[in-house]
Amino acid sequence: MSQAALREAQDQGEAFAHALTWLGAGEQREISHRFAQHHLRLRREMLTATVARAAELRGEYAHRYGQLCRRATGLAVGVFALWTAVLILLCRP
Repeated sequence: MSQAALREAQDQGEAFAHALTWLGAGEQREISHRFAQHHLRLRREMLTATVARAAELRGEYAHRYGQLCRRATGLAVGVFALWTAVLILLCRP
């Protein structure tokens, strides 16, 4: 995956530098290299931000799931208690 990202950055850098026809070959190589490095740095920053956001969401969803489980358990216990009380009252002589 990193090799594909590197190759993509290099290809885009070369395409960008090639469009600057007034530059010499050495200047185009330098521009291509700098463009590729910038592209990789941006990609790394986006990936880091995505990983951080995923961790935040994992924590938020774990908290919400815990709340949901507690509510569902409380509701089940309440329904069970209510049915037990109804059955006790109905079965009394």
